[in-house]
Amino acid sequence: MIRNRIALRALLASLGLVGPLAAQAPAAGYQQPPEPIRAILDATPTPAVVPSPDRTRLLLLERPGLPPISEVAAPYVPAAGLRLNPRTGFPTRVATFTGLRLLAVDGGAERPLALPAGARVTRPRFSPDGARLAFALVRDGGSVLALADAATGAVTVHERVVLNGALGEPCEWSGPVALTCRLVPADRGTEPVAPAAPAGPVVQESDGKKSAERTYQDLLRDSHDEARFAWHLTSQVARVSIDGRVTPLGAPDLVTQARPSPDGRWLLVSRIHRPFSYVVPLGRFPLRTDVWSADGAVVATIHDRPLELERSTAFDAVSPGPRGVDWRADAPATLAWVEALDGGNPATRAEQRDRVVTLAAPFSGRPTEHVRTATRVRDVTWIGATRAMVTEAWWKTQRTRSWLIDPSAPASAPRLLWDRSSEDAYGDPGDPVLVPNAAGEDVALTTPDGAAIYLTGTGASPEGDQPFVDRLDLATGRTTRLWRSQGAQYEEVVAVLDARGSRLLTRRETATEAPNYWVRDLVRRIAPRRLTSFTDPAPQFAGIRAELITYPRADGVQLSAKLYLPPGYDRARDGALPFLLWAYPEEFKSKEAAAQVRGSPHRFVRPGGASHLFLLTQGYGVLDGPTMPIVGEGDAEPNDSYVEQLTASAKAAVDELARRGVGDPARVAVGGHSYGAFMTANLLAHTSLFKAGIARSGAYNRTLTPFGFQQEERPYWQARDIYTKMSPFTYADSVKTPILLLHGMNDDNSGTFPIQSERFYAALKGNGATVRYVQLPGEAHGYLARESVGHTLWEMARWLDLYLKPKKVAMLGPR
Repeated sequence: MIRNRIALRALLASLGLVGPLAAQAPAAGYQQPPEPIRAILDATPTPAVVPSPDRTRLLLLERPGLPPISEVAAPYVPAAGLRLNPRTGFPTRVATFTGLRLLAVDGGAERPLALPAGARVTRPRFSPDGARLAFALVRDGGSVLALADAATGAVTVHERVVLNGALGEPCEWSGPVALTCRLVPADRGTEPVAPAAPAGPVVQESDGKKSAERTYQDLLRDSHDEARFAWHLTSQVARVSIDGRVTPLGAPDLVTQARPSPDGRWLLVSRIHRPFSYVVPLGRFPLRTDVWSADGAVVATIHDRPLELERSTAFDAVSPGPRGVDWRADAPATLAWVEALDGGNPATRAEQRDRVVTLAAPFSGRPTEHVRTATRVRDVTWIGATRAMVTEAWWKTQRTRSWLIDPSAPASAPRLLWDRSSEDAYGDPGDPVLVPNAAGEDVALTTPDGAAIYLTGTGASPEGDQPFVDRLDLATGRTTRLWRSQGAQYEEVVAVLDARGSRLLTRRETATEAPNYWVRDLVRRIAPRRLTSFTDPAPQFAGIRAELITYPRADGVQLSAKLYLPPGYDRARDGALPFLLWAYPEEFKSKEAAAQVRGSPHRFVRPGGASHLFLLTQGYGVLDGPTMPIVGEGDAEPNDSYVEQLTASAKAAVDELARRGVGDPARVAVGGHSYGAFMTANLLAHTSLFKAGIARSGAYNRTLTPFGFQQEERPYWQARDIYTKMSPFTYADSVKTPILLLHGMNDDNSGTFPIQSERFYAALKGNGATVRYVQLPGEAHGYLARESVGHTLWEMARWLDLYLKPKKVAMLGPR
């Protein structure tokens, strides 16, 4: 029978009715995407740009291209939710740069910083006075501190200052001529070796209390993991002068932060301690927060948080006790934090849920309470001695409020600035413009008389995003519009260059012009001055047509999307195109908010990574981000009608393409990543709208995420029918449309473990679906290696070619 089947296939191939076997089963190994995708992937990325603290310079950071799979798939240390590179002392995917240049805002030639040949460095941090930059030289065998002189470009590498970057940025400036760093202890010894034989069983038990947890990756598993975790995260706090002299402070410990006070006299130090856990990540481990003196002595203990095993999985749940402990940015040495008044549990009835307190040096008295809020404090912006902005929000109702308080008069009543829906993009007043003060701490930029601050925002509108800058009068709460992006361009404020708000640093782009940085003078109204000259990194995309479109859903909800047409497309000549819809559903509490337009038709779009927009180069149209709102008004939860709303949104999108005459409704594919992959599988299970699907790194069986997912708070046992109906795994026997599954084999995202795709593939295959399952070695939730990205794009283009551009009868054999 097998021999006859092969002979039949060979005969069909000779007649041109099917492709040869080799075409249906590509050779093992990574494949390259078609041109011009390959060339674009290998192009030099545009530099990132960071303003200096005084906004007189721009730091241009040259970025490397995609790393090789040998780097991405190298062994790592799983550390209670972290992934550490044992060779560098930093996380596995730390962002690094290969070149640094300084450019004066007022003009002049660029000044390169003299990095060592072949260096990879972390994002530099300016000293408070902007005279120097500190960064890590990331390399195998130990990463070290480097300092650059902003005036000369000279770089000094301190070879003996070996940094421990396992928990993020290891150094903070403590004044203009010294830093406080977390270093690798000099006597750390060798990494613990796994025992040749297990010491005994690994035991977990529960005492009958509810202890629900969402799914986590890279947790500790046994005593060896504990020892290795402690070895990698232990660091020595030290003061490091700019000439490289090191003064150790305290003993080595599992230090998560060592923050100098604005006046440099104290340190805020947080340390993890035992017992560790095998069921929650390190953010829930016991954590002691102390104030140290400048010589490393403990002055006061602010909080010693115990191991948190029983925190609610609700989105507004927080830790009991102090959280977010930090220095008050506008005071010499005052701590500020938030405390829950309801024990951190949203299910507890309470009129007031949080309070904001401060505690000044010498940290021996009772904290001063400044304000109590009805919901969770999300942010505190320090403005000055008599002004601060406190923002609270509640996820369940999507309400947010902002208040002005007077820190100098704790008994005074707060004054309400805004009370609004956090879903209302059109009504978003923006965020305060922050600038570093003399101590390097971020505070709100105020007018010279201190009477007003500045706000910037995206400026969502029915015509698309139009970024703006406003001045907010602190006495009246009224705003004055100073500037807004207008016309066929997208321009956003990067920095307000002076306290009068007269000059702006902006980043401007159009649909055909690459983003560049400009200086605008709002007083003299002269033509804006261009600072950078970045060019198109992918000129192969020139000629792509982009349009922000709106269209109705059957229930009256207005939807929107970005419609892309390939270069040179002519509707009269080329007719309706094969199309790819690439989307990601979102939940809303109101139809009005769901209908609001987000995005801009004037962005300069050039894809990177494994972007679906690359398929525009292969003759496909792309409907990017068609809104798929899942609305739950009143007491209804959005997911109560997830499938129905998702189906209605997809049908509206396909119908709109057909109505416009640009998309062939018989040749439309749907795709998405993560929750977009979940969406894709559901649409293929419940509709016949599409001819192919592409699902990357998704979750398909919600019983594997039983304590909530995405914005669903209810556990499985409270919403069995919802979990079942929303799981495309339940309907694997209904998937008749060809589907391509891709998944990183080291996916670290909560809820999208690789077993999701593995089991979904088995279910589809067992029910006779046409499915291809591609596993990417070494890749996490997002794909990073050049080989992985290229292969992913090759798979996507090939899949669409097979089912949206059929030239032959496609027969895929078993894999």
